[in-house]
Amino acid sequence: MTDMTSSDHHGAHPARRSVVTANAPRRAGRPVFCGVAALLFAASVTATVAWSTSMAAMGEIPMSGGWTMSIMWTRVCGESWPAAAASFLGMWAVMMVAMMLPALAPVLWRYRLAVGRTRGQAADRLAALVGAGYFLVWMAFGLAIFPIGAALALVEMQEPLLARATPVTAGVIVVIAGLLQFTAWKVHHLACCREAPGHGQALNVQALPTNAGAALQHGLRLGLHCAAGSAGLTAMLLVLGMMDLRVMAVVTAAITAERLLPDRAQIAPAIGAAIIAAGMLLIARAAGLAI
Repeated sequence: MTDMTSSDHHGAHPARRSVVTANAPRRAGRPVFCGVAALLFAASVTATVAWSTSMAAMGEIPMSGGWTMSIMWTRVCGESWPAAAASFLGMWAVMMVAMMLPALAPVLWRYRLAVGRTRGQAADRLAALVGAGYFLVWMAFGLAIFPIGAALALVEMQEPLLARATPVTAGVIVVIAGLLQFTAWKVHHLACCREAPGHGQALNVQALPTNAGAALQHGLRLGLHCAAGSAGLTAMLLVLGMMDLRVMAVVTAAITAERLLPDRAQIAPAIGAAIIAAGMLLIARAAGLAI
């Protein structure tokens, strides 16, 4: 009996031992991946907080209607417009990493695991290229947003009537952002954000991009879907205060929840309902109907 037990223990499970051996590199890579992601997130959060604090210390511009405008949409004394745009893009870049990385990191990790089955050590580089493509899309959005915001800021400073209407307009934009959470547009792009591969999906390894160019394109495509799916939340961030840490935290939590939590089909509408309520409150306050 003892000999049979010993034989079973040492020779009866070769398949199990091979699975453990195959999974060992994946387990070994997890601490490195998580460590890099954590360091990147910590650095981006630190830079975002420092930038926000610096902007707050510089003050805001009082506007007609009793509200204030951030100076990030204007030039400081002696600054050129290209320099102002570069400063904005720097803020935008670190803020987007801080806000989007919590939702993106699990997708990148699953991609790395899937690609690692065929590409081995190249999986880390490919996952990094997917992430680079993803954030390049957000940089392009920032590049498009700054001239629009700067132009609106100039008009508002020159037209008091328009400036007085801004608080109500901001509330309307927030309501629209909430309504977008209920649309087929949101459902489609949110579903695409969960690809490559997403939580709970069966992985088609053959369909995954496994070369540098394809990985970068995959990241660009993923970024486009996620930026489109987050358009309403991003608009809300812009009108409520891009450098307001509380608004950033709320938007980050909403984006992460609707992409990662298990009951995701109900999360986006629930977030939308909360956003609509907030927008209605902003409109009521701007109209003097609420405190």
